[in-house]
Amino acid sequence: MSFPTNFCWGAVASAYQIEGAWDADGKGPSVWDTFTSRRGHVWEGQTGRTACDHYNRYREDVALMSAMGLQAYRLSVSWSRVMPEGTGKVNAAGLGFYDRLVDELLAAGIQPWVTLFHWDFPYQLFLRGGWLNPDSPSWFAKYAAAVVDRLSDRVTHWMTLNEPQCFIGLGHASGEHAPGLKLDLPEVLLAGHHALLAHGRAVEVIRERAKRKPIVGWSPAGTIYYPATESPEDINAARLATRSIWPDGVWNNRWWGDPVVFGSYPEEGLRVYGDAAPRATKADMKTIHQPIDFYGCNIFQGDAIKAGADGTPVLAPLPPGHPRTLYLWSQTPQALYWGAKFLQELYRLPIVITENGMSNCDMVGHDGRVHDQVRIEFMIAYLLQLRRALAEGVDVRGYFAWSLMDNFEWQEGYKHRFGLVHVDFVTQKRTLKESAHWYREVIQTNGQALEQYAAVDSPTQPYVVQETLRYVAANIGQPFNIKDIASHLRCHPDFLSRKFKQHMQSDLSDHIRRARIAHAGELLRQPGMTIDDVAERSGFSDRIHFTKVFRRIIGQTPGQFQKRHRASPEATALAATAGIPQSRNPRSSV
Repeated sequence: MSFPTNFCWGAVASAYQIEGAWDADGKGPSVWDTFTSRRGHVWEGQTGRTACDHYNRYREDVALMSAMGLQAYRLSVSWSRVMPEGTGKVNAAGLGFYDRLVDELLAAGIQPWVTLFHWDFPYQLFLRGGWLNPDSPSWFAKYAAAVVDRLSDRVTHWMTLNEPQCFIGLGHASGEHAPGLKLDLPEVLLAGHHALLAHGRAVEVIRERAKRKPIVGWSPAGTIYYPATESPEDINAARLATRSIWPDGVWNNRWWGDPVVFGSYPEEGLRVYGDAAPRATKADMKTIHQPIDFYGCNIFQGDAIKAGADGTPVLAPLPPGHPRTLYLWSQTPQALYWGAKFLQELYRLPIVITENGMSNCDMVGHDGRVHDQVRIEFMIAYLLQLRRALAEGVDVRGYFAWSLMDNFEWQEGYKHRFGLVHVDFVTQKRTLKESAHWYREVIQTNGQALEQYAAVDSPTQPYVVQETLRYVAANIGQPFNIKDIASHLRCHPDFLSRKFKQHMQSDLSDHIRRARIAHAGELLRQPGMTIDDVAERSGFSDRIHFTKVFRRIIGQTPGQFQKRHRASPEATALAATAGIPQSRNPRSSV
């Protein structure tokens, strides 16, 4: 299985982390400029005032991208470089920098993917309340208009917000990131609501003002859970965990994704957050719910989940000595497969892996090279899992390595090196790492270079079993049986049943029933779903048969299950007893 011919290979960086030139050419301060100027917030008191000096060295950096063979570069624009006060007058010199950068990229045959906000909120607007101010979506829309008006004659790929879970959760709840606030949950969720409104307003601006047809998405920090084993029970538990919302924290997928894709906050989130949830109007949700073309996923690690009592998710601890990065993040390549799979199941949008990478202790060796074999092994493992997702029909459109170059890693300063390019922060000398040369081969061959590693990583199930699993998942709402699958695979039903039981240790007919019931359980959680609707959309011929099978497998009638899981506070208690952290930060070392 190769990657699709139109698959996009790229790398990513953000403005504050690489640009430097923090007050050059009329740029205004951002909350990160002021946050890093105060003692005790960043490792060894380091700042991004110079960082990688990309503002002055962008031509050299684009040449490195070209040498690496990148097809695309995901950059972010500094709001306060474009508008020093955050609103009002546009800084021609600041906007001119991005104008020149886009031209340089296009001249090198590299497609720019522009992110409008990667955490560097203008300080002058923070003094006016920041994301807590109800005018913040309008501020963002005016800034977006300035950027779109200038760049959209050449830029077609746009992203609105990067990781609202981080700049809201870490910036406004825990205080680890700028602006360093420790607000109560109602204020945190209100700031998040305004950020979501800003996303919607920006999409409207892009759609209305872009000079070339835009491709629009966003890039949240998905909380990823994967099954500890590939049993149906563990898979369903991991799927449930990925879709769940925990109290007292914002580290989840659905509180952020549902308003954007479906136009409403999830019922489970409204129940879990209770009175802390913002009072959203229909007009608010209409603004947030703008059509997007892809769902960005920033995935670095995940947590293994096993099924507990009644199928509830339970955190499965990793064994001693499990590989970790310098950041102490777990190396869990399965997260890329299951994250893409679960999020596409949920949101039915094309997926783009907008960030994936690892921090390492890299240095230039005596031979002048940077031998980061650990990063290469990391990328091999994760990309093979992405390849597996593609082979099973998950619509993944691109992969962006985090990051293009070593940079300022927020509160960790320059401790961590995520880059494909090594940067000496004293001399600003750049050195392509071994991983950059390796990545070039992957790009040039459109992923075929991974084939030499695939035999080691490939699943043990034969093709007929893999395709059966894919068929069941893809057609779960249709009334099919084993004969239909066998006809699709052009084999005898008895042969198919024997092979499936041999490799999956379960009957195929039982697997189909359990898959249908798991799908039905997800539908029953959704508001407005009748039991007749669920039965039909789960592939059952009638409600009576559906009810009998559901009760036999789950131990409850569909009505009992629906009543319990739609409205009871027990899910919150189940989360606490299952061992799943209630405020799960996918980018935390804890």
